[in-house]
Amino acid sequence: MEEIKVSPDYNWFRSTVPLKRIIVDDDDSKVWSLYDAGPKSIRCPIILFPPVSGTAEVFFQQVLALTGWGYRVISLQYPVYWDLMEFCDGFRKLLDHLQLDKVHLFGASLGGFLAQKFAECTHKSPRVHSLMLCNSFSDTSIFNQTWTSNSFWLMPAFMLKKIVLGNFAKGPVDPKMADAIDFMVDRLESLNQSELASRLTLNCQNSYVEPHKIKDVAVTIIDVFDQSALSLEAKEEMYKLYPNARRAHLKTGGNFPYLCRSAEVNLYIQIHLRQFHGTRYAAISPAMVSAEELEVQESHLSGNQDDGDDQ
Repeated sequence: MEEIKVSPDYNWFRSTVPLKRIIVDDDDSKVWSLYDAGPKSIRCPIILFPPVSGTAEVFFQQVLALTGWGYRVISLQYPVYWDLMEFCDGFRKLLDHLQLDKVHLFGASLGGFLAQKFAECTHKSPRVHSLMLCNSFSDTSIFNQTWTSNSFWLMPAFMLKKIVLGNFAKGPVDPKMADAIDFMVDRLESLNQSELASRLTLNCQNSYVEPHKIKDVAVTIIDVFDQSALSLEAKEEMYKLYPNARRAHLKTGGNFPYLCRSAEVNLYIQIHLRQFHGTRYAAISPAMVSAEELEVQESHLSGNQDDGDDQ
């Protein structure tokens, strides 16, 4: 497989979907970078939150595939926020700026944790209609780094990158996973010291999700059976926290299944979003529903024959 950066899909994405930069805080240095693709008439799109090492580009395969089916998809990159409440306040302002009342959130790793915290933070006036949590966690103490979280801002960029790279897969992986890791290393290199330090701070400062506040939100948990940065205990904790969640398992995919197993991840996203078709919270253009459903049913049937998906 070609390296992702020079692949036709990635180049098509970069040439057709414009990167927007939006400031919603009083501090001009806090810039949200995002790709907003698909029909703007959709008022409840799916928004994609990247992991610590990710930028808005890491979900390019989801943006291309889902917009092709008529969904509105927003892939974003966070500004520098050092505190979870500050992040939640900033994201709420971004939704107000985009005139979006409620949204579906897909979050990978740290992105999934931030998505849960935002849903929790806005539970009295809900802004999150559903959650898709990919290789994510609900309690930062699993990383055993809470004691260092206050010192990340002091560390030089090379040291922060070393910490993040320590969680990337070691040993032999298949070519697609190797390409995904190379691409994520490249994305990691593009982040500056304060971007990385702030994300690691959010990832590790002492905090956990209070599930009773988001019990009415529909949840799908997407995880992998092979090696990833998450321990088995962290995965089990997520299942306990969301007993009614749909579970989508991938046999392999490592830390970045949305890059190296994009077809399966895209299918799981479609299956999750299908429950909202025909409601005001649909993320898809009504005109595209029948064609999209047909395709999902066909993919789902062949997927069931191939790998025993246990949705």
